[in-house]
Amino acid sequence: MSLLEIRAYLKQVKIASLATLAVYFNHDTDVLRHMMTHWIRKGSVRCFMKTPNCGGACNKCPTASTEIYEWLDAANPV
Repeated sequence: MSLLEIRAYLKQVKIASLATLAVYFNHDTDVLRHMMTHWIRKGSVRCFMKTPNCGGACNKCPTASTEIYEWLDAANPV
């Protein structure tokens, strides 16, 4: 897995959770989170936390499933 592979995948799907990225690339979430900081610093990706579907605030959902990464086409059109 490389930064370019992550870029290609996110450009294709546009938005993915950290858990989805970990399954797709078969890597630990901490490794992927660290690699995603490269694209965030470049302004190509934004990270946000999804609120749970239940609407509760118990914080029992795994962080990896609520940590979302979105590819920003306007930041890097090519």
